[in-house]
Amino acid sequence: METTKYIWLNGEFIAWDEAKIHVLTHSLHYGGAVFEGIRVYETAKGAAVFRLRDHTKRLFYSAAVFKMKVPFSEEEINSATLELLRRTGLKQGYIRPIIYFGYGKMGLNPKGAPVDVAIACWPWGAYLPHEMVDIKVSKYMRIHPRSTVCDAKISGHYVNSILAVQQLEGSHYHEALLLDFDGNIAEGPGENFFIVSKGHIYTPPLGTILAGITRDTVIKIASNLGVCVTEKILRPEDVWSADEAFFTGTAAEVTLIRSLDDRQIGNSGKPGEISQQIKDAYLDVVYGRDSRFETYLSRV
Repeated sequence: METTKYIWLNGEFIAWDEAKIHVLTHSLHYGGAVFEGIRVYETAKGAAVFRLRDHTKRLFYSAAVFKMKVPFSEEEINSATLELLRRTGLKQGYIRPIIYFGYGKMGLNPKGAPVDVAIACWPWGAYLPHEMVDIKVSKYMRIHPRSTVCDAKISGHYVNSILAVQQLEGSHYHEALLLDFDGNIAEGPGENFFIVSKGHIYTPPLGTILAGITRDTVIKIASNLGVCVTEKILRPEDVWSADEAFFTGTAAEVTLIRSLDDRQIGNSGKPGEISQQIKDAYLDVVYGRDSRFETYLSRV
């Protein structure tokens, strides 16, 4: 992967290759870390981080699930993120803040382990670099909501996503789609899911999915475009009868979907009108071309 010069670690700017942890770091063994994925975009007015404050707020919400006593405030994390970008010179790419239980305690109860915080950033282009993607219903179920706090962004949750992605290796599919414990559509391994039917957008309700920040942005964009969005329980058959479908996520941005389980969505096999409008409008927002969303951008 491409690297940058520094990583912020517990309040200090460390050279990328020197930002190391002990092999007995608690979260490495038990998955008890929380993180965010954030993007920085090169706009006409310079580099800007998209919805930095909202990502940091969710990061701290996730940390509270583990009763982590984070040694920094949300504002300190926001300031450190912007300063890291200034020092590295990164104008477009990905930002990864992570809070984890460090070295000094083993056993399932992390009480007594230090809480460490790091922020890294690096150049990163399109996560799913295709005009449209073909997806497959995964054999793996989205984590049951009563087995965890499913709207927290917990590192251990992503074992579920790793397995779903690995299932596709050697196939022609670009991404997976996970169902919940009732066989309803939940989300992709790292994306929220939408369909368009008869000019109306539908998306699975909160409860078994991550409350995506890009998801929230797209709902607001659709409202501005005069397109109604409804949270609704969806089944695979609803996708096959839909006109369009797309993923949303910080990494995936807005990714249009061509087929599910080899069944084409819509009639043309080409980008749908509403999905393309949403995608174009989203890019206008993150690149600072839509002044209505200027408050979503934290200028570097």
